[in-house]
Amino acid sequence: MDSFFDLNGGTTIKFELASKPIWNGIKILNRDFEKVFDQIDTNDNQIRLIEDNLLGEEEYRIDVLSKDMMEVRASDDLGFIYALLFISSDFLNIKPFWFWMDQKIKQTDKIEVPIQSYQSGEKIVKYRGWFINDEVLIDYVSQQNDSDQFWDMAFEALLRCGGNMIIPGTDNNSRKYRSKAVDAGLWITHHHAEPLGAEMFTREYPHLDASYTKHAEKFQELWKKGILEQKENKTIYNLGFRGQGDYPFWQENPEYDTPQKQGALISELINMQYEMVKKYVDNPICCTNLYGEMMELYQEGYIELNPEIIKIWADNGYGKMVSRRQGNSNPRVPALPREDGRHGMYYHVSFYDLQAASHMTMLPNSVDMVNNELHHAFTKGANDFLIVNASNIRPHVFYLDVIKKIWEGENINSAAHAQAFVAEYFDGADGVAECFSEYPKATIKYGEHEDDQAGEQFYNYGVRILASQWMENDQETASHYVWATGNVGFNKQIDYFRQACSRGLESFTHLYDTCNRVSNTLTGEQKTLFDATIYLQTKIHLYCIQGSLDFCEAYAYFVEKKYMSAFLKVGLASEKFADANKEMRNHEYGIWKGFYANDCLSNFKFTAHVLKNLMGYIRVIGEGPRFFYWQRELLYSEEDRKILLLTNIQNHLTDEELLTLMKEDSGDDKWRDSSIPNMLS
Repeated sequence: MDSFFDLNGGTTIKFELASKPIWNGIKILNRDFEKVFDQIDTNDNQIRLIEDNLLGEEEYRIDVLSKDMMEVRASDDLGFIYALLFISSDFLNIKPFWFWMDQKIKQTDKIEVPIQSYQSGEKIVKYRGWFINDEVLIDYVSQQNDSDQFWDMAFEALLRCGGNMIIPGTDNNSRKYRSKAVDAGLWITHHHAEPLGAEMFTREYPHLDASYTKHAEKFQELWKKGILEQKENKTIYNLGFRGQGDYPFWQENPEYDTPQKQGALISELINMQYEMVKKYVDNPICCTNLYGEMMELYQEGYIELNPEIIKIWADNGYGKMVSRRQGNSNPRVPALPREDGRHGMYYHVSFYDLQAASHMTMLPNSVDMVNNELHHAFTKGANDFLIVNASNIRPHVFYLDVIKKIWEGENINSAAHAQAFVAEYFDGADGVAECFSEYPKATIKYGEHEDDQAGEQFYNYGVRILASQWMENDQETASHYVWATGNVGFNKQIDYFRQACSRGLESFTHLYDTCNRVSNTLTGEQKTLFDATIYLQTKIHLYCIQGSLDFCEAYAYFVEKKYMSAFLKVGLASEKFADANKEMRNHEYGIWKGFYANDCLSNFKFTAHVLKNLMGYIRVIGEGPRFFYWQRELLYSEEDRKILLLTNIQNHLTDEELLTLMKEDSGDDKWRDSSIPNMLS
């Protein structure tokens, strides 16, 4: 009697009247067959897809009946898709993040599948998925390549993780890629600032004030259009009313100047939107984000919602279920349900706040904290819905894999997850798990709370804010940095930044040394992947820390009126941030060519540019308006420097040329901030 079904190049998939999502799943599995199996000595056998209405939503059963027949049973599209992807992952060994982690697919002639049944597992969250947000890397490389490959691979990875819901991009992209996500079998939901997935009012009516009071009918027409465009799709309609950006609506409507007025309008409009959806959609699923100002109004009792609407609670962008910091305000109100009903979460493994978050690097907090926060929220009833901000995916795979395990019901810890992740994507190579485990321990603690750990924005926005204030007026506080330091003088803000970065210098130098040691033990594709993931992110932090400390040292020299030294240190700082950008670009290869070119949010290269401008400012202060003193210091002999019969005999040097000379002579203090008398004054 046969005991195996031989998956091989001759295996075919049969299904009558397949929907677009099921055909998409079949196409993926057929592609994987081509990757895995050679076409020599094929054995024709069959996988037959059978509709079985005794199975529940998203459930499947795979019955391996003989060497010639495997039956896949499900009652809906996602059930079949998950079954096909189970065959791909568990039998063909195609990993959930195979594309994003450069998995090398091993070829064989056949794979023996035991004759038995396989049943789908349960998920502890009903609606679970990703928000492809701040997707500036994916969007840019897709445009450059004139290809949707990265979007297709994002949707596939989500399905492989057991996800069933997506916000397919931000603003225009959310509508551009909506049909592609629907064809993949996913539920669609919406950005909290784009109610009902409708077009933004200001884009549709650019010459009108975005005031509901003035233009109620136009708002309602946009909402109606959004509903009708999606009524045939699996849609979870997001209800709400915010401004025309990610901010409260009353910034554009100042007449709503009390919490009572604000809450009353939001309540009225959300409940109106819900009734509009019910008019056009049978048994609709709707949600609303209690995010930012919405949560505070709801917690204080100013917003009343229909109980059928799923209330979505958000973390603060750093993985902690408290209200997010907005500007300099950080009340940290617990963001968890207090009453029964339908509740869910919006959770970030990537965040963009122009302060201290992580967009180009991983979440700076531990797997243990993420696990504890999510499971605690589940105990409070927030398990109807979980949307995860995944941004550009590749920098965040480690934590997206954490979320996958959690919504599958696992309780995980940092060390065990690192070991499992490395076993899956690095073949368990020695030392790699240690690097992933140590990463959150190395990140800078910038505040007093458990989750106050810094991503790469801490350095880039810290330097840019402080450099701007330095050039504007360093006798006044940098108002945009009060969130970190409180309302203290500029010099104390610099001290805070220096002390924080000094702590990170030690920890990231240690992690860098560990990564370097591990990298030197690896070879081939394994080394390439390691260097392009955890080692790259470690370098980004370390180089930015080094640049930030040079920047702080430059200010100390500036205060002492040692302007040449200040100029040099700012130049070195600029080069460190440029080095962080170069490291990213140096780790583009194959399909990743150009992936980091449009780092326009954290934007290391722009931080380097701002510091170049600061060099020019220091030069103006230090040797303006004549601009030949430093040149004479660096190029002229000691006996010629103070003889000014001719001020200069060569063109004025550029800032870059001066910096190059200073670096060459930096070991020799003969020029260091010496004072040339202004004999022409």
